[in-house]
Amino acid sequence: MSFIWFLIIGGIIGWLAGMILGKDIPGGIIGNIIAGIIGAWIGGMLLGSWGPKISDFYIIPAFVGAIILVFIVSLIMKSMRKVS
Repeated sequence: MSFIWFLIIGGIIGWLAGMILGKDIPGGIIGNIIAGIIGAWIGGMLLGSWGPKISDFYIIPAFVGAIILVFIVSLIMKSMRKVS
């Protein structure tokens, strides 16, 4: 059951990061889940473990990390569109 919560919280964090930046994450719901999970890892590396914790996610660092990830992915996608 904790794995399902892990996916749900990861998806919500990725979706919120995309909404805040106004950028679409490629891959839809799967992209949101991946952005949330990788964003949580990035945020944990940069900010450590603090704040409220839900299903192995520290929410604030995960959210900040997801925003960073979505921003970087949007820059890469933008540069790929210019090349094509």
